[in-house]
Amino acid sequence: MSSDPALDLRQAKFWDPSAVDGELRRVYDVCNGCRRCLPLCPSFKVLFDRIDVEAVDGDVEKLPATDVKEVVDLCYQCKLCYNHCPYTPPHRWAIDFPRLMLRARAVDARRSGVKLQDRMLGNTDLVGKLGSLTAPLSNWMNELAVHRAFVQSVAGIHRKRRLPKFHRPTFSSWFNARATNAGVVADRAGAAGVAPARGPKKVALFATCTVEYNAPAIGRAAVAVLERNGVDVALPEQRCCGMPYLDGGAVDQCRALVSDNVRTLAAAVREGREIVSPGPTCSYMLKQEYPWLDGSDDARLVAGHTRDLFEYLAGLHAEGALDTRFSRPVGAVTYHVPCHLRAQNIGTKSADVLRMIPNAKVDVVERCSAVDGTWGFKTEYFDLSMKVAQPLFDAVRAAGAPTVATDCPLAALQIAQGTGVEPRHPIQVLAQAYGLEDV
Repeated sequence: MSSDPALDLRQAKFWDPSAVDGELRRVYDVCNGCRRCLPLCPSFKVLFDRIDVEAVDGDVEKLPATDVKEVVDLCYQCKLCYNHCPYTPPHRWAIDFPRLMLRARAVDARRSGVKLQDRMLGNTDLVGKLGSLTAPLSNWMNELAVHRAFVQSVAGIHRKRRLPKFHRPTFSSWFNARATNAGVVADRAGAAGVAPARGPKKVALFATCTVEYNAPAIGRAAVAVLERNGVDVALPEQRCCGMPYLDGGAVDQCRALVSDNVRTLAAAVREGREIVSPGPTCSYMLKQEYPWLDGSDDARLVAGHTRDLFEYLAGLHAEGALDTRFSRPVGAVTYHVPCHLRAQNIGTKSADVLRMIPNAKVDVVERCSAVDGTWGFKTEYFDLSMKVAQPLFDAVRAAGAPTVATDCPLAALQIAQGTGVEPRHPIQVLAQAYGLEDV
């Protein structure tokens, strides 16, 4: 949690619109004197453009309120500016730009109400359940121009935005229908020639909404790879991580999801399990935002025991416990590292693990996909999202690798939309190298 009390959402000052305006202008003034984050995203370009006009001439107090808000609206929470900033806590200036943007949205939503657009984009569980229940009809509908025009007019989701496919059955229904974990682990480990672990490692999989409703194959690959390595996998009761609601300033709705997840995940940690997630946004939320949003000891317990999936696998390798007997080549891979993994400061663990596969050539692309959260789905930002992501598209095309991989499902959507290439999750590439054909 930030050391700045103004960013503590349990204090009245957090919700004071005049205090928010004052803090925005204070931070904008510091940013104006630094400008280190200018290349990162549209928020900073627009901020400096507005500050440099003759009527303002560098004095942030002269910035019109509309310009102040425009900077907030353009932030898509990639989080990269936090790592670039030299003034983050415990510096006396205590700059936390992404969290200040969230605060400004939350205060505006509480004052004016959460927009229908943000309520719909935030309620991923409801949308996912309905979409999966009606699949494949739902997928067919999402391809119809007339339906997309209707969705754009009602929910503000751009009619050209590529949408994820819904799947039936869901990942959790597949997982729950399997044999008991202990038997599956033993069977798979034995078949692969893996010695049973002494005091087997145990994880609680935080599957993500995308895996649950849109890409169960990613979850199946994650389970197969973990079990191949003698890891006992459980799937505790879970809801959306809350980030989609948070993007729209719907803090109350987000905190309700967080509270439920903290309860079940903390219980899993007390059972001796590490929390592992294949989704960078979800692992970031659990690690960084849950202590801030929930404020409980359990939230801090969850944060301290959460690992990105490949962070966990790289940890197994560091312990000498990762099975590196791969049976199939994967060749050249262009790996896109998502912003929310870069923001976690854990390096490029996915690329590191994939490079263990014999003859694998993995090139890393560090370019923002500019979809982050719900921002790139919105009608008003779709074109800008595609423009900001153009360097990523160019890098993927220039590499020309037969396999493109990214841990972020939204980045995968964006890459597919901009290049026509369908990326895979790195865990699917790893499962392929193990020869795990049944996932």
